[in-house]
Amino acid sequence: MVFPAIVAIIIFNYIPMYGIQLAFRDYDYTKGLTGGAWHGLYYFKMFIDNYLFKDIMWNTIKISLATIIIGFPAPILLALLINQIRWKRAKKTLQTTVYMPHFISIVVMVGMLNVMLSPNTGIVGNLMNHLGYGDVNLLASTNSFIPVYVLSDIWQHCGWNSIIYLAALSSVDPQLYDSSKIDGANRWQTIRHIDLPSIVPTMIILFILSMGNVLGTGFEKIFLMQNTLNIPVSEVIATYVYKIGILSNQISYSSAIGLFNTLINFIFLFATNAIAKRVSNISLW
Repeated sequence: MVFPAIVAIIIFNYIPMYGIQLAFRDYDYTKGLTGGAWHGLYYFKMFIDNYLFKDIMWNTIKISLATIIIGFPAPILLALLINQIRWKRAKKTLQTTVYMPHFISIVVMVGMLNVMLSPNTGIVGNLMNHLGYGDVNLLASTNSFIPVYVLSDIWQHCGWNSIIYLAALSSVDPQLYDSSKIDGANRWQTIRHIDLPSIVPTMIILFILSMGNVLGTGFEKIFLMQNTLNIPVSEVIATYVYKIGILSNQISYSSAIGLFNTLINFIFLFATNAIAKRVSNISLW
């Protein structure tokens, strides 16, 4: 049963790594992947020396860290909340409701944001206008782009990401809850001393995995939300690679930027895993 998954990973994840050499060559369409002149680290240095390097890196780090810092605890809190609901019907209804946004496509999600945040016709835009803030276009503002991106991401994926925590909470021995009731523990004390410790291993593993993608901001959503007014804060590595590689046809340069991004993520993954293993004895390997 595992074999098809292994084959798929080899085909789509490992075989394409053959193209990594494009980051070190001057790609020539007529000579294929291995036919261009060897340039070594030239394109990496070219990216680091680029005047946009600091802004692109800082935007990528800000968006990624904001997503992790604010978005990572959200499904944990939601799972703890859902776990406290004793009425099964209400619990199932709430679970279904918070899972549904996950299945909305990115294109539709950004379309909804454009409609709701429109300063003229949007619900949020009209509300801010009535509150005295004037015609504020949140998607065109450099100050509001990151909050809008992070909060909409939480709304869309928080419910779905809480499933694994609910699964961990379902494995808690019911006798622990009975014992806590006998000892007079209230709900907050039950959450603090039983629920949270039971999901700590899951939290650590998922945090390590999220740090392995710390610079991997989603291309589709940011690209669709991007416009000429918010581009000073919305230009990240993923969108820059697309513009350089696809639109400007600088294949080797864009490959070097992508590989640079992957190496940084790889370092973060190893570092976080090593720290977690040393501190809590919980790690991926």
